Amino acid sequence: MGLTERDLEVIWHPYTQMKTALPPVPIVRGEGALLFGEDGKEYIDAVSSWWVNIHGHAHPYIAKKVSEQLFKLEHVIFAGFTHEGAVELGERLIEILPANQRKVFYSDNGSTAVEVAIKMCLQYWHNKGENRTKIIAFKNAYHGDTFGAMAVSGRSAFTAAFDQLLFEVEFVDLPTESNIQNLKSQISNLKSKPACFIFEPLVQGASGMLMYEAEYLNELMAHCCGEGILMIADEVFTGFGRTGKPFACYHVQEQPDVMCFSKGLTGGTMALGLTTCTKAIYDAFLSDDRLKTLFHGHSFTANPVACAAALASLDIFLEPSTANNITRIANKHRAFGERIKHHPKVKTTRQTGTIFALEWETESDTSYFNSLRDTLYKYFLAAGIILRPLGNIIYILPPYCISNEQLDYIYGKIEEALNVI
Repeated sequence: MGLTERDLEVIWHPYTQMKTALPPVPIVRGEGALLFGEDGKEYIDAVSSWWVNIHGHAHPYIAKKVSEQLFKLEHVIFAGFTHEGAVELGERLIEILPANQRKVFYSDNGSTAVEVAIKMCLQYWHNKGENRTKIIAFKNAYHGDTFGAMAVSGRSAFTAAFDQLLFEVEFVDLPTESNIQNLKSQISNLKSKPACFIFEPLVQGASGMLMYEAEYLNELMAHCCGEGILMIADEVFTGFGRTGKPFACYHVQEQPDVMCFSKGLTGGTMALGLTTCTKAIYDAFLSDDRLKTLFHGHSFTANPVACAAALASLDIFLEPSTANNITRIANKHRAFGERIKHHPKVKTTRQTGTIFALEWETESDTSYFNSLRDTLYKYFLAAGIILRPLGNIIYILPPYCISNEQLDYIYGKIEEALNVI
């Protein structure tokens, strides 16, 4: 029995209607931007395996550091204990994050990093004796699949079964030149004082790679700061170079109070979540009163092996060659977008840094459930390219090691699809 058949006997896959889905493709190894199937077929991983892999698969430097760590310390409880990897990773990240970020809290993944951020902000006001529970978020946001992260995400088919259980959130439009003044008035006129504002800076990933301008995000952040509203930047997706700068918040002048990270944090090697905050937030929890403790933790908090992977990934990320690759990919995307933007089947293209999206013109509205998705997915898979369309939106989000030749092959197959599908 092959791996696919064995899988179907026991596995329930994420975001998959198991009754109608294609059989899963068995992958046996990876190298650089490539994944290799059980049958020997090569696939270009054009989506970085759900946006996590930034340096390429089975990177030898990361593998070496992870292996070394496994022979020293695989794990230790992080309540009352510490270890070198967690401290060093915290120190090095704080050096390159916005200057107001001073404390690091470890968790397991992007959703839990967001949960921690929400709890930090809500309990911050509770500890200060203020009753603030209102949260502001953008319409169409996606912040994760755990309950708190779902609650601050846009209501959709993904949340429909749980909507009655999610806490109320004030959802606002993405800021633009035409609506920024109305957005600021909307926030100022809320009946209750908001506790925090959570946002995906510059790009809403799961919503279709929706992009907006840094200028108006900065203006909205400045307004929230003036209103005393804490700000959470969810950089789980946009962090570590995706937007063309090390972090998306480098594009704005205002600084968030809390930041969330995962995905590229370990170079895609293994799960790790991380939430950073200002000293002011941290200080609100310092007390002789134990009830002011942040009661949150995970069994694998600050796992030493995951920290070793993150430190190795950070080494590679800070090399000049990585910045050069990010610029190279962004330039290639830009040129490709210019080349196809007038094609009759291209409704629009958009790009921020290494993130490129193409919205396919269809007779129906843009939707995650557009039937074109399955046709496109099969087409590119047959061509040896892993693209996972968001309905009728194709996006390219490759690891930074991808070659120009591999990018050109992807672009060529997209143009071919535009002409034959």
